[in-house]
Amino acid sequence: MANFSYKARDLKGNSIEGLKPADSRQDILVWLRGKGLTAVCIDEVHAVDKPKRSSRRNKKVKSANLSELCWQLSTMVEGGVPLTEAVKTIADDIDNHTLKEALDDIGEKIQKGQSFSESIQDHPKIFDHLFVSMIHAGESGGALTQTLHRLAEHFERKDQMAGKIKKALSYPIFVVSFITLIIIAIMTFIIPRFRTLFSQMGNELPAFTEMFLGLYDVLVDNLLYIIAGTALMVGLFTIWVKSKRGFEQFCKLSLKFPLVGKIIRYGFVVVFCRTMATLLSNGVSVLDALKILTGMTKNTVIKTAIEKTHGNIVEGANISISMAASQFFPNIVVKMAQVGEESGAMPRVLDRTSNYFERKVDNSISAMTAALEPIMIISVGLIVSVVVVALYLPIFTISDI
Repeated sequence: MANFSYKARDLKGNSIEGLKPADSRQDILVWLRGKGLTAVCIDEVHAVDKPKRSSRRNKKVKSANLSELCWQLSTMVEGGVPLTEAVKTIADDIDNHTLKEALDDIGEKIQKGQSFSESIQDHPKIFDHLFVSMIHAGESGGALTQTLHRLAEHFERKDQMAGKIKKALSYPIFVVSFITLIIIAIMTFIIPRFRTLFSQMGNELPAFTEMFLGLYDVLVDNLLYIIAGTALMVGLFTIWVKSKRGFEQFCKLSLKFPLVGKIIRYGFVVVFCRTMATLLSNGVSVLDALKILTGMTKNTVIKTAIEKTHGNIVEGANISISMAASQFFPNIVVKMAQVGEESGAMPRVLDRTSNYFERKVDNSISAMTAALEPIMIISVGLIVSVVVVALYLPIFTISDI
């Protein structure tokens, strides 16, 4: 359990500071919400806590920052604090410098008479089309507080899903990097010492050891060529991916990779269903929602599928048939969309579908981790076994004489 310092504001805008032990920053956030307070800043307190420097410039605004902003705004607006004052209050104490500058500008524009949705529209790098559309719909329907609450949950879940997918995709890279480091360490520190020992012994080496050292010599003698070849392959791959045709082919291949492709596919299905549910429940039309979703992925296969769905709906087909015609969405998503259309509860059905596929993402990540762990163990074991046998076989041979 760690100690956290927090700064919060009550419904009247009064500042409250304190120190509280907890397991995580999220626990402090939940505790503050339970007391009706709006979190402004939560920091873990270490034994030696150096003062923070002003290295906040050019800081990227993440989903977690937007989620926290929406929670704060919804709490303050619901408590009767005017929107202009709420924006300025949050801007005064916010930790992210980029978001702080944007909120200062938004606060000034609201004070001059612009609506909230018009003000945030001037900062597209921070507030995307989804955010702007939701706020505009919330303002039009007189439900800004509920909209901010939905956005907070949306960004919170999006951040969690992105973290899961990033963790899943980084694990294979870790495995390959770990094995590569072991090989480099063996070639750099262990084999040269045994090579010196064998030359001092002057005896004929076993065939397996000779073959192993011969392979080692080939690798060492051609090390520069291997590095140059690897760099060339990486460069050519980068150029290929940046080309239009190459990127399209890479997007197709990424969805066909064992386990990884399934995680990417299911991950976007979660984002699709959850975002559609959020937008539809807030009064955004299906066609506008699909346009927003088109901009939420760079994968050309997924983007094309959404565009096909949008085009079929424009031509008069219903949502489920249009999704099926795109040949991207799993059958269960199409079936659930059909149920949502027939029952008139599309947002609720899509939200439940997103929860189902989120569990499938978790299961896929667990399956990939379970498959890669024995591969890593076996690979490391084989490398170490080959090295040990090759290097110690001459010593065992001498001891038998």
